[in-house]
Amino acid sequence: MSDLEFEQKRTLSRAEAADQLEALATAIRRGGQAELDLGPGKLTLRIPDELRTELEVELKDGEIELEIEMSWRTGRPGEED
Repeated sequence: MSDLEFEQKRTLSRAEAADQLEALATAIRRGGQAELDLGPGKLTLRIPDELRTELEVELKDGEIELEIEMSWRTGRPGEED
């Protein structure tokens, strides 16, 4: 079981999707404490200098699915695992 899980599914216009990705990119570029506006609420995360990433594109039943996954350790910088 996860310590925390958040999932949001909604339909966005192309411009809204681009705005959301741009805000995420800005938060990642800035690093440190990042606050992301997720529609009805905000999510605050600590983003470190290095991330593990995975990009997956799948075509199934006439629909394209694009998944961008990022992960990192939750410890503070300089803490031992």
